[in-house]
Amino acid sequence: MTMSADIQHIVRPVVTRFAPSPTGRLHIGHAWSALMAMDMARTGGGVLRLRIEDIDGVRSRPEHVAGIIEDLRWLGVEWDGEVMFQSARLALYDAALDRLKADGLVYPCFCTRAEIAAEIAASGSAPHGSGGPLYPGTCRLLSDQERAERIDAHEPHCWRLDMARAVARAGPLSWQDMDRGTITAHPERAGDVILARKDAPTSYHLAATVDDAEMGITHVLRGDDLLSATDIHRLLQALLGLPSPLYRHHLLLADAQGKRLAKRTGGIALADLREQGVNPAHLREDLRAERFPVGIRLLSA
Repeated sequence: MTMSADIQHIVRPVVTRFAPSPTGRLHIGHAWSALMAMDMARTGGGVLRLRIEDIDGVRSRPEHVAGIIEDLRWLGVEWDGEVMFQSARLALYDAALDRLKADGLVYPCFCTRAEIAAEIAASGSAPHGSGGPLYPGTCRLLSDQERAERIDAHEPHCWRLDMARAVARAGPLSWQDMDRGTITAHPERAGDVILARKDAPTSYHLAATVDDAEMGITHVLRGDDLLSATDIHRLLQALLGLPSPLYRHHLLLADAQGKRLAKRTGGIALADLREQGVNPAHLREDLRAERFPVGIRLLSA
């Protein structure tokens, strides 16, 4: 998918966003995605919002926030309005989770990772999703009394979506991808996903869904590694009575060994390119034409 291609199905004005997590410096893949988001907004006569997804209190760092803003300004990505921080919006996520609790669609999970792994290994036939074995539903079977007692005892727990109940409540769902057309949602393939973590008051799925609706996002552009996550977000939109934006999932960039670029595994950082004296205008032109640095290539769909 080239950035120069005609953008179809746009309802003007477009409101889109670039939403990095401050767990490291931006790399060339982030730059490509941010430029696509800005171009989508400008072509659609709308706005681009910058959202910092800093709900991970362990890995999110203030210096990475400053680095993200510095990198985007150097690249020439211009966003509209103030930068939004998820860490300042926890009350919104709590309210959404409380609504799902009231509807009986979530349950507390006290399992540790080791316990889950042991149960999956013992079962020998645990269902699998795109990310591997699914949670076997151990805590879904607990009684209300046992749940209450363990919560009152301050036992660490996350909150999981009861996927079977949620899917039954929502009924058949679909969402619109700007390149792929109508996509039938199959959130059940993800199993009982976590909506609030033990170490964080929310999760990516819940926070992103709530924020996109509250911010009035009409178009979501992100990597196709999140294609299956969109099924989960569509389900949450239905359960919470939220609108569903249009989506576009772009290909990812990989290194010479075919490994997807990621903050935790390095990649060509924008900060490094700046120190090397790279002209940001030339870099923008190259990225829009899908001319990537040596050793960087598109992953096939």
